[in-house]
Amino acid sequence: MFEKTLKYEDLNISPNEIYEQMGYGNNVPDKNVQQETAEIIATIKKTIQPRLCFFISKGLLDIENNELGIMGRILDIGQIICRQLRHSEAYALFVATAGSEFEELQQCIKAGGDMVKIFIADAVGSVIAEKTADQMECYLEECICAYNWYHTNRFSPGYCGWHVSQQQLLFTMFGTENPCGVHLTSSSLMIPIKSVSGIIGVGKNVRKLEYTCGLCDFKDCYKRKRRKNSKE
Repeated sequence: MFEKTLKYEDLNISPNEIYEQMGYGNNVPDKNVQQETAEIIATIKKTIQPRLCFFISKGLLDIENNELGIMGRILDIGQIICRQLRHSEAYALFVATAGSEFEELQQCIKAGGDMVKIFIADAVGSVIAEKTADQMECYLEECICAYNWYHTNRFSPGYCGWHVSQQQLLFTMFGTENPCGVHLTSSSLMIPIKSVSGIIGVGKNVRKLEYTCGLCDFKDCYKRKRRKNSKE
């Protein structure tokens, strides 16, 4: 299994990405919000240790039943993801997280009761988790380039018809109880909360698509909201 601990600087996060996550779209908030955001980022930089891990395994995709058999388990991934994973020669299972250090910092900010800071910190944490997952994809690309393989988009339990409870089964495949320091609650919520997990198809005949929102009818998906904001 490939594992990596990162620094904030490794994530290449721009202020605009955070503002977009906050709901500003392509606009910029007022000077006060910009200053608050900069101060929170400065604090976060000193403490966080984002982590990522992944491994690649062969599997058997069952198009008829919308299932993926992998490592002796059967993942009920649903029709949408199953179609996107067609032609995969193997599968990468991953976890990426903003880390427990960020979780502790966020709890301290919440205890302070300043709703603006709480809102900004939450947005920053979401961006950190997603950008850590982006870095995971970069390392994955390095691993598969020797085979002249490509990879699909990443897909997570809770989205595109893959029930969030399947997270429990997914986590049993990592060979460690808490991959990247992430553990699951009984309701399949990841702790630290700002974490991402899922699966990616790899092979010579798969591709990563720019947008796949047209394939899915989940109106509250964060990726759909992000795409909408970017057009405004």
